[in-house]
Amino acid sequence: MLIDYLNDTDEVLDTYMLLVDELLHYAAKEEQVSDFAELSVTFVDDARIQELNRDFRDKDQPTDVISFALLEETDDGYPIEPLPGMPEVLGDIIISVDRTKEQAERYEHSFERELGFLALHGFLHLLGYDHIEPEDEKVMNKKQEELLNGFGLSRD
Repeated sequence: MLIDYLNDTDEVLDTYMLLVDELLHYAAKEEQVSDFAELSVTFVDDARIQELNRDFRDKDQPTDVISFALLEETDDGYPIEPLPGMPEVLGDIIISVDRTKEQAERYEHSFERELGFLALHGFLHLLGYDHIEPEDEKVMNKKQEELLNGFGLSRD
């Protein structure tokens, strides 16, 4: 799987990007994502994520992570398969580093744990998980905890 990173802040060290990269590759393997899949992860500040949240979600406030899924389905709900030899483009994950720091402090865990959580949360959205309905939220939360714990980013 190919992940393209863009760091629009001065705060995401290479070690943090490596952590996210290893976590997302681990999750992709566990979720049986194609080796030919592609996605991007962009690290921004609160001002930039607020712009995106306003422009694309009609919510004029900063948020922690936004995902833009690019997987398409037919009218009857079946996924559209990429053409032979073409990558499966999953989409984009945008993470607010400001929110990551704030939430790590609020939840009393490391910046790395929060960054990993947000990256994984966005990744699962790209794979079709959501938390709109309570039963879907339970499934997504369980999957997040399983993957984070399996990777070694537990809350403890």
